[in-house]
Amino acid sequence: MKFISYLLANNPSYGILTTNGIIDLKSLMGDRYPDLKSLISCPAGLAHVKTLNQTPATVDPRYVTYLPVIPNPNKIICAGMNYADKRKEFDAQDQAVTLFVRFADTQVGHLSPVLKPSITEEFDYEGELAIIIGKPCFKVSKQEAPNYIAGYSCYMDGSVRDWQHTWFTAGKNWPKTGALGPCLTTQDEIDDFDALSIRTYLNKQMVQNDVLGNMVHKVEDIVSYISTFTQLSPGDVILTGSPGGVGKKRTPPLFMKPGDVIEVEIEKIGHLINTIVAE
Repeated sequence: MKFISYLLANNPSYGILTTNGIIDLKSLMGDRYPDLKSLISCPAGLAHVKTLNQTPATVDPRYVTYLPVIPNPNKIICAGMNYADKRKEFDAQDQAVTLFVRFADTQVGHLSPVLKPSITEEFDYEGELAIIIGKPCFKVSKQEAPNYIAGYSCYMDGSVRDWQHTWFTAGKNWPKTGALGPCLTTQDEIDDFDALSIRTYLNKQMVQNDVLGNMVHKVEDIVSYISTFTQLSPGDVILTGSPGGVGKKRTPPLFMKPGDVIEVEIEKIGHLINTIVAE
């Protein structure tokens, strides 16, 4: 299934995205599950949703405002330098998982504007796979880690390069500089995970191109590592790093500016599109 979160007539809701439209789950599930995070945290709720999968769609996607697929994560933890080409670009030597944090108020949904901070002319793109946690997760092994994942999404991890110092957080937390969506795709929708392509397009020009199998630290490695020192909760988001090809390391450099359209497409998982606007 593909879950989305959205505003409909300015009211927050969530549902299943189908080829025929959106099955609005909030109207079907009642007050027990007010948002997608509460739904994915409850096995009984998810079991019930499977019985609703053939319910006729009642919402036209053209009339919703997409929210970040998890609008209210407790944590957003980001792994960086996680593709071989990206490590070469930045001459990364440390073999440990590189981590930093994002805050929930720095992200927007699919088709929403991403803000270029007025302070910078080095606003860079990074297309990434996002992991969305489905169950409380603490000190899990690599083998157990996939059992704690609700699904995957696309992320555009906008980076203010001239504020990205030894610790990346200052370059990653300007308002509305990241985008998450459009949907949470459940694991049962995906086969041959490592062969899935991940691509980023800037104004229709492909600027990043790799496959998920080229991640240095695999999904299960990252989840297990992070859960060693902090308990993860349903709805928490983990970013897994972007491929090579970022604007900072191009000759000449290629940065995002107002009016640009940035797209992150991950095969079978989603296609995230945003327009850059001035702060």
